[in-house]
This record gives sequence, structure tokens and C-alpha cells, in this order.
Amino acid sequence: MNSLLRKSLLKKSLLAAMIASLPMAQATAEEVLIGLITKTNTNPFFVKMKEGAQEKATELGAKVSSFAGRFDGDTDSQVQAIENLVAAGAKGILITPSDPQALAPSVQRARDAGVLVIALDTPFTPPNVADATFATDNFKAGELIGEWARAQMGDDAKNAKIALLDLSTANISVDVARNQGFLTGFGIDTKNPNINRDEDDPRIVGNDVTQGSEEGGRRAMENLLQKDPSINLVYTINEPAAAGAYEALKALGRQDDVMIVSVDGGCPGVENVEAGVIGATSMQFPLQMAALGVEAVVEYAKSGVKPGATPGKAFFDTGVELITDEPAIGVASSTSKQGKTKCWG
Repeated sequence: MNSLLRKSLLKKSLLAAMIASLPMAQATAEEVLIGLITKTNTNPFFVKMKEGAQEKATELGAKVSSFAGRFDGDTDSQVQAIENLVAAGAKGILITPSDPQALAPSVQRARDAGVLVIALDTPFTPPNVADATFATDNFKAGELIGEWARAQMGDDAKNAKIALLDLSTANISVDVARNQGFLTGFGIDTKNPNINRDEDDPRIVGNDVTQGSEEGGRRAMENLLQKDPSINLVYTINEPAAAGAYEALKALGRQDDVMIVSVDGGCPGVENVEAGVIGATSMQFPLQMAALGVEAVVEYAKSGVKPGATPGKAFFDTGVELITDEPAIGVASSTSKQGKTKCWG
């Protein structure tokens, strides 16, 4: 599906998910202040999200005020940003929560003040802490790379030695969904699907944390290789972690006999698919995610209508697409060349 068709379908689905409501006090688009709060302002994913929000706000005549944590996990900065936006009269807040549980009281106060709160990328715990969630289906993203890896390994999948390079040990929803999706796609019993690290399949060498960074990926890969040098399949939470894992493997001369799979769809990650560093990655669409969020806030300011969810899901699904140059039978995918036309960062 090309990007223009996807955009059209997403818009139609969003509008279809909105339910009729009695009009509230009218507000023009020029009066609409929208807050965007991301986990950091350096991660290319969030940079593209900011770009998407600003472009759509300019198109609609609204205003975006952007805030970010100083680092991934900086809850205090996000709390302060919520308070500042409520005081400034924001109609809506788009937020990628650094701690989906700790931020709940601040979000509730914003909603009590009449502010529409939409989670982007990372759902709150529970999801109904926010009015809506616009996100990648992270379980599906993980499942796609798990299915691809299983198909590529064929009969050797039963002898896989798997390293799981997660984000952290905090069981953050995105981290868990991608990890558990990958294991499910690969055919491994996940035990409790709501937490990582409780599996007992002998093919799993172990989990380690990366904080989503290249350095973290390198360190985690080194740790797990010390535990079992025969690792032949590596799952990573994102593409920077995958790049770090590759460097650790390369230092041992094992870069050509270990398969790496990941999630993100950033341009550097797609280039790494083309270069053979990453076997396959699941692409998500942060610009679209933020743009749709801005549209939803402007609509809410005009009519009081809140966005809904994709039918059959607890959130509005902004899409995911497998990118690989080694297609597998039964797993739909696009090439790295095609991925370059829609990647971000």
C-alpha cells in the first residue's frame, strides 16, 4: 500500500471512529493551542513527530508548543510541561509518556480542566488514563519480525539461540508488546503476555537492557555473548540498539552469521537493512501519528467530538510495515528501496 493511500485510509478511519456529540462552546482554529510532549527532543522518532505536528498545525491554523524530557524516563519534566500547558489554556495535549503509570495523576488533572489528552506511540497504564491513543500496533510490529525470522531459519528455528535486547526492566507497554510480539511470531510461548523475562523456552539465551541506545545495544550484546557465544538470532527494541548489537558481533567476527531483527523504520535503520546489518525491521509512522493527533485536537476544539479507536482495538492504529530485502513466504514486506521513500529521521 503506498503512502498516499495509507494516509487517505487512516484519515477515513479516524473520522469514522469519531462519534457524534453535542456541540460545545465554539472555538476557531486560530485559537487552538496544542501541546506536544515527547520523551526526548533528540531521538529521530520524536523529531519527526514534532515535524508532523507542526506541519499539520500550520496547515490548520493552530499553534503547537513542544516540550520534551531531558532524557528517556524524565517524568518530572513531562509533569511540568502538562501543568504549563493547562495554565496556558491548551485545548489538547499530545504526549509520549515516559512513565505511563506515574504520569496518570497529572493527566487526570488536565482532563478535569477540559483538556483533550492523546497518548502518542506509548499507551498509558491503563490506556483509558488518556482520552485516546494514536500508536503503532507494537505487538504486530514484533510479531512481523518474529514470523520473518522463523520463516528465514526454517527447520533451524528449533535450534535458535536468541538474544532479547529490550528497553528496560520496567515492563513499559511498548517494550513488552514488541518483545512478546516477536516471541509469538517466532512460535515461543510467552507465558504472561503482559511482562517480559518469564519465558522458559531453552532457545532464549537471555534478556538485557539497552535504554534504546546504540551504546546500550553494544553493551547488552556483549553481556549475552559472554553468557552464550553461539547466539544466532538477535531481537532488538529499536534500530539504534540493533546497530550497537551489530558492532559487538563485528568485534568478534560474527556479524555475518547472526540474524538481527528490529522495530522503527528510521532512515538509518532502513539503510542498515540495505547494508545487511539488520535482516528485517518493522516500520512505524511517527509523522502520521502526530499529524492525526493535531487534527483530532482541532476537531475537538470545534465540535467537542473526541477521537475513537480502530475497530477491534483499544487504540487508533497508525500502521506498521515490514522492511526487508530477503522476503519470506507468507510474510508481507517491502524492500529497503521502497522503505527509503517513507522512512523518517
